[in-house]
Amino acid sequence: MQQKKGQKGFSLIELLIVVAIIGIIAAIAIPNLLEARKAANESSAKTSLRTIGTAQTNFLSAYGNNTNYAATLVALETPKLIDSALASGTKSGYAIAMTGVGGTYTSTAFRSSASTGTNSFFSDESGVIRFKAGDTAALGDPPIQ
Repeated sequence: MQQKKGQKGFSLIELLIVVAIIGIIAAIAIPNLLEARKAANESSAKTSLRTIGTAQTNFLSAYGNNTNYAATLVALETPKLIDSALASGTKSGYAIAMTGVGGTYTSTAFRSSASTGTNSFFSDESGVIRFKAGDTAALGDPPIQ
């Protein structure tokens, strides 16, 4: 199809400049987007551990006769103290695990890949959330500020 008289189009150089500018903007934006996603995943993991802590406190007073915490995440889901997504053990790229034995419980959130987040998290009946870069967090690790 030929151009009509008086119509002008973009030259190849102009189109290449526009594509180069879009490429530069994408190169700047994508790493920032990935870092924001990691931060959001870590925030979700910490919130999941706080939710488990609140659910365990409620379980202890309502169903545990003030002596026994729930043994599993499913035991917290049954009376609707946590949602099914958290009870499944995977949320926002983190593997969530919890075990309860009598008057104690521990919960962990471990990142499923390096792109998910930087830290893994740990909490117990004290309610303090602890973190460790990369590896599985445990009781002796520093608390979140």
